[in-house]
Amino acid sequence: MRHLTVKAAVLSAALLVAGALVPAHAQSDGLSAAQAERYQALVTELRCLVCQNQSIADSNAPLAADLREQVRDQILAGRSDAQIHDYVTERYGDFVLYRPPFKPSTWLLWFGPFLLLAAALAVALRFAKRRATPQTPPPVDRERLQRLLEDTRQ
Repeated sequence: MRHLTVKAAVLSAALLVAGALVPAHAQSDGLSAAQAERYQALVTELRCLVCQNQSIADSNAPLAADLREQVRDQILAGRSDAQIHDYVTERYGDFVLYRPPFKPSTWLLWFGPFLLLAAALAVALRFAKRRATPQTPPPVDRERLQRLLEDTRQ
């Protein structure tokens, strides 16, 4: 009996700790379990426009809270994930998505890192080639050298 009580106490403590670790805004009120799962997936896919390095799920910015509420309202209205993405990108642009669509206006986002890497490699190769090429010393004028040596001896 005592063993069962210890297990129950450990389980209760674990649940309390797990509940405390979940941010308050992640506990989406009024959503079913399936809707809450969709909500969590959506808010982690959207970038906070204020913080820019956090998702709206992780951000405490007022705009992120507003976006989370908009996503929640859209889910409650029965919209699909694609419709919610369209709604958010229509209002805030493709930058709000962590994975922007592949289209001409986002090519720089997709290819920019590779272009920067290629440019850095080109510069590095140019410097390496310049160092690897041996430079020949200028020809020595023996007569002038002899005169200089004689002048220093006097």
